[in-house]
Amino acid sequence: MTGVLAGFATIAVIIGFGMLLAHAGIVDDAGQRTLSAVAFFLASPALLFTVLQDNDVGRVFSGNLVAIVGGVVVTGAVTITVAVARREELGRSVIATMCSSYCNAGNLGLPIAAYALGDAALIAPVLLLQLLVLQPLALTVLDVAASPERPSLGRVLSRPLTNPITVASATGLAVALSGVEVPGAVNDPLALVGAMAVPAMLLAYGVSLRLGPLPGRGVPPGELALATGLKLLVQPAAAYAVGLLVGLDDAALLAVAVISALPTAQNVFVLAGRYGRAELLARDAIFVSTLGCVPVVIGIVAVLA
Repeated sequence: MTGVLAGFATIAVIIGFGMLLAHAGIVDDAGQRTLSAVAFFLASPALLFTVLQDNDVGRVFSGNLVAIVGGVVVTGAVTITVAVARREELGRSVIATMCSSYCNAGNLGLPIAAYALGDAALIAPVLLLQLLVLQPLALTVLDVAASPERPSLGRVLSRPLTNPITVASATGLAVALSGVEVPGAVNDPLALVGAMAVPAMLLAYGVSLRLGPLPGRGVPPGELALATGLKLLVQPAAAYAVGLLVGLDDAALLAVAVISALPTAQNVFVLAGRYGRAELLARDAIFVSTLGCVPVVIGIVAVLA
């Protein structure tokens, strides 16, 4: 349980640094956009490549993955249904769906898996699912929504290949599958650059919190409540139910419930800023779900452990 609280505390401190930089006038809106751009185009691809190249890909194809996918499908379906009923713009609908189903599997999921669940490798299924399936799909739809003209099918299918995050993820997976050892002259600089991805995201998020409207004031309360309620309550419950159906043992059920209850990932805010879609919703969903995740995860561990 100490590891869970330590993970949240680390995130809060770095976000606080971002708020302090903005309050002191050191980083303004332009600086926040620069931080987000560096994280999106350089640091995040480097981080994803270095993380994925060392992953045991076999862990992805397991009952845990089936349960986690079930939780994502349920929350995503609810969000999309509501968006269609409200006739929301496509790009905003994509960000809203990510807010309700895209977990903070990296900088928060890893310490929670390691210290609360006892095995950092348990985060691998959701990490790879998001990096290799959900995020490329979301990026493709966002690219289509941002295009001034209707793109051809060939352009739609090729868009993931032009996105640095998708390319880095696919390359890292290919290295993991092939067993090729990346030379230190290549890997070391990438690891160094990748190490600034999470801090850059969190600092940019903190700057946005200080310079923008206070959380809860820039987004309709019902929309924010739907996104965070689905993320913190419905997704872990659905993953647990699917896990029961596929016959997971108690330890695996605890793992999929805790992992599915992780808050909305910071890179959702980076993507929202990159494409200019639902930035305040992404920011507020991250803020509220990160705070709400603490009692939810503690409750799940207390009940199921």
